[in-house]
Amino acid sequence: MTRQYFGTDGIRGTVGQAPITPDFMLRLAHAVGRVLKRSEARPTVLIGKDTRISGYMLESALESGFNSAGVDVVLLGPLPTPGVAYLTRAQRASLGVVISASHNPFEDNGIKFFSAQGSKLPDAWEKSVEEALSQPPVWEASAHLGKAKRLDDAAGRYIEFCKSTFASDLTLKGMKMVVDAAHGAAYQIAPKVFHELGAEVIAIGCAPDGLNINKDVGATHPQALVAAVKQHGAHFGVALDGDADRLQIVDAQGRLYNGDELLYMMADERLARGEALGGVVGTLMTNMAVELAFEARGLEFVRAKVGDRYVLEDLQARGWILGGEGSGHLLALDKHTTGDGLVSALQILQACVRSGKTMAQLLEGVTLFPQTLINVRLAPGADWKSNVAMQQAIAQVQAQLADQGRVLIRASGTEPVVRVMVEARDAVVAKASAQRIAQTLQ
Repeated sequence: MTRQYFGTDGIRGTVGQAPITPDFMLRLAHAVGRVLKRSEARPTVLIGKDTRISGYMLESALESGFNSAGVDVVLLGPLPTPGVAYLTRAQRASLGVVISASHNPFEDNGIKFFSAQGSKLPDAWEKSVEEALSQPPVWEASAHLGKAKRLDDAAGRYIEFCKSTFASDLTLKGMKMVVDAAHGAAYQIAPKVFHELGAEVIAIGCAPDGLNINKDVGATHPQALVAAVKQHGAHFGVALDGDADRLQIVDAQGRLYNGDELLYMMADERLARGEALGGVVGTLMTNMAVELAFEARGLEFVRAKVGDRYVLEDLQARGWILGGEGSGHLLALDKHTTGDGLVSALQILQACVRSGKTMAQLLEGVTLFPQTLINVRLAPGADWKSNVAMQQAIAQVQAQLADQGRVLIRASGTEPVVRVMVEARDAVVAKASAQRIAQTLQ
């Protein structure tokens, strides 16, 4: 069975268009509740959300759907996605639910789920939910309906958790930081976390109105962070996305660091403390320069499919703790069960404070390879994999690059587009090679 509703990160779409409608959310929660009740007589689910205006509507629909299946609900209010994951585990709940479309504009929204252990759920669970959705509802008798309540101190509990992941013998005193919460779920939480660890905090992107989430701020628009760091003469800038599970960091010079570079710094700091890591998991898109840098440090590096859930699956299968994506989704499984922008930022700041080095100094000798990415639009159903000219062009480019670059061809999961990516030490070579392959598809 192929999944009809679930994508690589839950269910997402435009509000008011199927499936992001109140009636579907009621049916979805009812179906999830029925799946939960196969293994638990009285399940409890936690529901958190970001700051989109549509969150109120979807929250009430989900609450009704769960209650109709005999499932109790705890409402957390606005809370980062990793905060919901943490509290699901800490509260011994059956399931965590997040209402968010992450970095998308406010017109979109979506639903993500976390297991009782606070981790992303496997494809098989999502398929069982879709099977339940195809069946008629089974309403519980009135005496067995679920109840709902609020957890008033959810944000405070999560703030304390975030602070606990920063070394207790270190402080951020004397550090000036710009913190950009993208007018999203961490708008109250992020400034407090860094302030309570000693930093002087300048907050931007922390005034949500339901319509401005991710608009010109946050991890997807880091130019606002760069400008604010320069304006205030800050030592660091941290930008989160709408649900705060990914980040971007800027140094005092206004240089922006991507997730691949941050992942290297997190690994380097643990190696400096003598920790045994085994290896690191990236994705098909991780920059080759970082892969070579890990190999030079004696660390095995493997590539998962694009998507933090697949990075997590590889880490768990190998018993490793560090992985991530260039987008800023980073996993440190010795700190949290899922990607967490705040916890990841604290790991980078910890590395700088402990070593007395800047991020640029920590990355000395690691220079990202230039990448060229070309999207080639094809007719729906086109069999691009059988394109002989493309295969020949790929083979010739790979032979030319040798071990100084690589080629990646992959189909988009959401539109009839094939993505052609080439990276090489020389930007001119990367661009020319990508164009050469793309032309064989057009």
